[in-house]
Amino acid sequence: MLLCDAVQAAEGKLYVLGGGWSLTGPGPAPSGLAILIEVPWDQANQRFPVALELLTEDGIPVTEQDPSGSGTPVRVDGQIEVGRPPGMAPGTPLSVPMAVNIGPLPLTPGARYYWQLTIGTETDEDWRLPFSVRDASPGGGFGPTDF
Repeated sequence: MLLCDAVQAAEGKLYVLGGGWSLTGPGPAPSGLAILIEVPWDQANQRFPVALELLTEDGIPVTEQDPSGSGTPVRVDGQIEVGRPPGMAPGTPLSVPMAVNIGPLPLTPGARYYWQLTIGTETDEDWRLPFSVRDASPGGGFGPTDF
């Protein structure tokens, strides 16, 4: 998994723009998650639910206000399924590229967050993608001209 400014999946590949950051803000900005899932050979042609959830560093789901005034979790749900292409050697893992683009989110300056990936009912600490939001105060983070 990789944080980026934008991402696209096409023809089995990920096209990443501005990839590899772990610090954003302090103002809302769009972002993307480039994800490459390797499905074991013996699990081909099976459908798996996939979920990405934005959590605080304490594991609390992040919510955003909807028009009704209630908070809805920042979450992306989907499914993956991959078939075995002809001629692929038995036992070869099957790659599934996923591109998830997220609109600007108002996140708390100075806070840490992470995206958590869940496939089926399984999750793993390695399936976390942490990032920080710059502090809003002067000197609260690096800018593009600070290097």
